[in-house]
Formats: sequence, C-alpha cells, structure tokens
Amino acid sequence: MATIIALTNQKGGVGKTTTSSALAAGLFSFHDKKVLAIDLDPQGSLGFSLGLDIENCKTIYDVLTGQVPIKDAIQETDYCDIITSNILLSGAELEFTSSDRDLLLKKALIPVKSNYDYIIIDTPPALNILTVNAYAASNHLIIPMAPEILSLLGVSQLKETIDSVRQSVNPNLNVLGIILTKFNPRTLLAREVKEMAENIASQMGTRVFANQIRTSVTVAEAPAHGLSVFDHAPHANPSLDYQEFVQEVVTRTSSNITQGGASNGQEK
Repeated sequence: MATIIALTNQKGGVGKTTTSSALAAGLFSFHDKKVLAIDLDPQGSLGFSLGLDIENCKTIYDVLTGQVPIKDAIQETDYCDIITSNILLSGAELEFTSSDRDLLLKKALIPVKSNYDYIIIDTPPALNILTVNAYAASNHLIIPMAPEILSLLGVSQLKETIDSVRQSVNPNLNVLGIILTKFNPRTLLAREVKEMAENIASQMGTRVFANQIRTSVTVAEAPAHGLSVFDHAPHANPSLDYQEFVQEVVTRTSSNITQGGASNGQEK
C-alpha cells in the first residue's frame, strides 16, 4: 500500500513544486520506488516541469468530477506516473459541493493505492478545498519553506488547518517535517529563519529536515527542459541536497511504518 505524502505551504514561491518533482524523481532514481505524482495546483506546474502537455489530456479535475476513472488519467514519465492539472481545477471551491467534498481525492485513490510505493501530491499555494482533500488523503505532510519571514508566517498558519483535518477526516495525519529551500547559509536572515522554523516545527510535533536545499539557477532551468534537477545538473548543490532530502524522507517514512505510524504529528 502506498505511502501518501502531500507537499504544502499556503505561501507561493517556496519551491513546493520543485520539491515535489525532486522527491518523486529521487524516489525512483535512487531508491527504485514506484511513484505516482498528483498535481492539485491549477497552475499545472508539476506536469509541465516533467515535460508533459497539460492541456490535451485527462487531468485530476476529470477524476475528481467523476468524468473518468483515475487509471485513465495516469500518464507515464521517465521518473514516475503522474496525473496532471490545469486551470479547470481552479473552480473546485465552487464546483465541489457534495457532502463528501473533503474526501474526493481519498476515495479516487482507492483503486490505485496498491500499485505504488509512494504517492506524492503537489498542492496549491492556498488553504482551500483542494488542500483539504490532499490532507485528508495523505499519511504525511512535508512543508517546503524559503528562508523568508512571510514564508515563516505561512507555515505557522498551517497548524490550524492541520489540526482541523485531524479532528474531522484524518486523525492520523503526520507532519513529516519542514524542508528549507532556496537556502543561502551565508546570510544572517537564512540562519535566523532556520532557528525560528525549528521552533515552529517543535510546536507542530515535527522537525526541520537535516539538510537545506541551497539556492542555484539550475533549479529554475530544469523544468524548461522537462528534466528532473538530478538529470539536468547532477552535481549542482540543489541536486546533492535533494538527494539527501529524499534519503531522509525514505528513512522517516520507513521508520513510521515500522513503528506503527504516528498520531497528531508525534512520532512514536
């Protein structure tokens, strides 16, 4: 049965899609895992960054609205299977009105969960019905965060939503950790935000990942070529950092499974 991980932060521009792509590609490339990536962001950046046409295909919107079975929306890439998104999904808040609107994704995943080791969900930079669907369907959350004060505020505001989801549709939702992106260790601000992130992580019952993703232009270049950051620039700092991050995700999720899971963000 797949381990389901959603990457989330209501603040945009924190490297969420880049981290989702790197995690999906890294799980396959370095750990030989079978991965399904799902783009829940109406901007459709995850599918585009992995070289797919996001306009002329079945998308997660078609799945969640019941127009196609989930298996018909899955596309293959060199790194993982993926269900793409596009601007049609932006109407979800108004269109999803059924009593089970928070559970649409969770129910849609049932036929394919056993086919994968990991399912990675890229969420929109907002706390809306799409985000709640991702939280309801997931075992774990990973919070990408840039070393900026506004990004820090975005993380602190997530806690209320996470607690609400735990109290309603997913009591075992676990925050796997906060990953710092676009990190320049030479700046005082980056070091100060890292320390504050560690305090917030402690309040959420989780940790900051051991390594940070250093800033580099290679991260922005990779999507233009439809490649993972590992293939585009394998020796660049972000590639090396993301490889360590993927290893830590595997270690943490394997430990979680072995120890019987986690409740309310506290590891057992």
